[in-house]
Amino acid sequence: MKFRHFRSVIAATFFVACILAHGGAFADKPAPQSDKAKRFSAAQVAFFEKDVLPILKANCFKCHGGSRVRGGLRLNSRETILKGGDTGPAISLTRPDDSLLLRAIHYKGDLQMPPDGRLPQKDVDTLTRWVKEGLPWTPGTVDVRRPDEKGVVTEEAKNYWAYRPVKRPAVPAVKDAAWVRTAVDAFLLAKLEAKGLTPSPPADRVALVRRVTFDLTGLPPTPQEVDAFVKDDAPDAYERLVDRLLASPQYGEKWARHWLDLVRYAETNGYERDGPKPFAWRFRDYVIRSFNADKPYDRFVKEQLAGDEIDRDNPDAIIATGYYRLGLWDDEPVDAEQARFDEFDDVVATTAQVFLAMTMNCARCHDHKIDPIPQKDYYRLVAFFRDIQPFSDTRGTSSRFNLTDLVAGRKRADEEREQKRRDARIAELRAAQTRIEDKVIRKLSAEDQRAAEGDDRPRIVRKVQRLFTPEQKDEYDRVRFELDQLRRKVPAGRELALSVNNCLVHPPATHVLVRGNVHAPGARVEPGFPAVLGGSTPVLAPPVKNARSSGRRRVLADWIASPDNRLTARVLVNRLWQHHFGKGLVASSNDFGKFGTLPTHPELLDWLAGEFVRGGWQIKRMHKLLLLSSAYRMSSRASPAGLKVDPGNTLLWRFSMRRLTAEEVRDAMLAISGRLNPKMGGPSIYPPIPREVLAGQSRPGEGWPVSLPDEAARRSIYVHVKRSLLVPILSHHDQADTDSSCPVRYTTTVPTQALGMLNGEFANEQAEAFAGRLRRTAPDTLDEQVRQAVRLTTGRSPSKDEVRKDAAFVRSLREKHLDETAALKQYCLMLLNTNEFIYLD
Repeated sequence: MKFRHFRSVIAATFFVACILAHGGAFADKPAPQSDKAKRFSAAQVAFFEKDVLPILKANCFKCHGGSRVRGGLRLNSRETILKGGDTGPAISLTRPDDSLLLRAIHYKGDLQMPPDGRLPQKDVDTLTRWVKEGLPWTPGTVDVRRPDEKGVVTEEAKNYWAYRPVKRPAVPAVKDAAWVRTAVDAFLLAKLEAKGLTPSPPADRVALVRRVTFDLTGLPPTPQEVDAFVKDDAPDAYERLVDRLLASPQYGEKWARHWLDLVRYAETNGYERDGPKPFAWRFRDYVIRSFNADKPYDRFVKEQLAGDEIDRDNPDAIIATGYYRLGLWDDEPVDAEQARFDEFDDVVATTAQVFLAMTMNCARCHDHKIDPIPQKDYYRLVAFFRDIQPFSDTRGTSSRFNLTDLVAGRKRADEEREQKRRDARIAELRAAQTRIEDKVIRKLSAEDQRAAEGDDRPRIVRKVQRLFTPEQKDEYDRVRFELDQLRRKVPAGRELALSVNNCLVHPPATHVLVRGNVHAPGARVEPGFPAVLGGSTPVLAPPVKNARSSGRRRVLADWIASPDNRLTARVLVNRLWQHHFGKGLVASSNDFGKFGTLPTHPELLDWLAGEFVRGGWQIKRMHKLLLLSSAYRMSSRASPAGLKVDPGNTLLWRFSMRRLTAEEVRDAMLAISGRLNPKMGGPSIYPPIPREVLAGQSRPGEGWPVSLPDEAARRSIYVHVKRSLLVPILSHHDQADTDSSCPVRYTTTVPTQALGMLNGEFANEQAEAFAGRLRRTAPDTLDEQVRQAVRLTTGRSPSKDEVRKDAAFVRSLREKHLDETAALKQYCLMLLNTNEFIYLD
């Protein structure tokens, strides 16, 4: 909303500036005009209502009425017109011909209204007559709010492209039918031919195999894989390559990362303490497994939104509900009730943007300013989630609300007894702690004693620990040590997962909150779907016997994942397009509303959405449809005609180059150096972080136990995501922001990237390992080392002249007092810094 507000301020400022620049006659504001005794005839009032008011509504009230007023000028009452805006009255009753409004609509001078085109002369004459007759008006203020601003969504609003039902369009006919491999090509080529453009020629096979391998696995192809594809002349060679990559386990690791960006995946809570989210890594592994198994997308959606209500005995369905626990959590809020609704806002914002590309969160405090989303629709969506308990009911990060034992149904009797003994002992130790603390608290001031009875007890406890006698301190430390051991111990047979648990069977009532203030409840609302998408009232069955939740979230999940939902399939295929072609058909992939961007190829988007549902919501099938197209196989080579007609490549007349993502940069360096550990799954890893970076923490190194070298060399998706501490090689290359849903990673070019790649510890370690690999595989000849180095970093075979020059460069380094090992390392470091390594053609 900050960006939206900024744009509205800019627009208003521009309008005021226009009037200031071109309204010199009103530079000195006259006193407000008043003629309250003025009475108009019935004919004059009828003239206003029949002829004048429709012109104002159609052309003026958008900017000068309702909730949006530019230049301080309201035109929805006679009094506000006479009062005027920032530069004085718009109308002069004594000198009507000099009125600023008439000058603007006659396009006299630089100030011209409406700014998008002069009114028809008939309308200009009507408004001129109206002003000269003294501004006849119906008594009172005209209500110019849009119906949807009052909580009612009009049929006109529902006709916006994103809110219309998906209809499968016919595949267009094209002149160059030979270029069309899939329907995708026909839709693209039809627009290119209409603009007189031709597609770029196919990419060379080395560029293509490197492109598709990174796109599907996030790793570079090996020289052997490149050779196998380049030498394979079979017509289905490329299709078999795509099939192999889609079947590889690394596919899930690559594409899970895209989903984790969307759902704001992190393993800590943020804020000052940035405490851990226990067992969050299971959610990451669940996403990887889901992509590798090609789980139908509708099932994938339902599991995350309501897995505990769909199949409670399925561990994956429970792990999937960790989706709700991934956001920021304040363990010490100033206003606990307001913070609770901040948690709900995080869930509503993420759910609406990720699955529906709707900015529902903009309607938390008022009706949406741009899209037809009334405030009540926001709270109707909140009502679906009211059965979810808070992240924790204490300041601790582990709670009965956010952890579920995945094997609880399979526990043996002795394990149950062991758990009960453990819980009982923890209760005893807590009581012992409290007794020791209370002995000292009784000696404190009355103010501190009262504070110890409430939420401030932890602060008082920290104070009393400094006042313990030696005997008390020894006993307290013994109790605390045993308590810590019991808390950390997971009994045999338990597998804990971050999830929703102990949900409310009968959630509290939900009210519209006036201006989003939890302390100002308004009208009560029931769970419901957005009016602009049909707004049907869901059927909520009463909870069954022994229910563990309200069942509301399953109703929402079924609606979102329905084939009839107008947005779900469109949103997902747009994301697939985005990650294969560099930019979505709708560039604002989390916002299909009016403040987002319009689709460049709306018919193609709907065709893909229909095909996705028709194919059983299978994502791998859609990958293949896009990747086998001629469009994906194009070269990135530019043409003068294309640059002239479509410099932004909106029509996709060539393939857009892209830089490797942060994870691809790190993983590719590990793969090329030969140190990449392919181990999958399990708890996260903690690669070494430079001392200078750790020094930025309030407690340097806390929460970052460095992994052993072999573990630290695993893929980047397994790196622990701590909100307050980022691994430099990842953060430098635009790692996702985890505070909210991240639909697009914007590629920046900043000095820290070059500095880190040249001087950073990780880059130099990989360059050294890379050089060691070359010495092992080609120990006898520098030329062969150079040839292999170029192949590993770029995929291509260097020419003899290139090998000769690069080898001469390495020898020159030796002559400058570098030994053979150091010289080769510097050459490897240089290759890791080339554009050819870090960009995909």
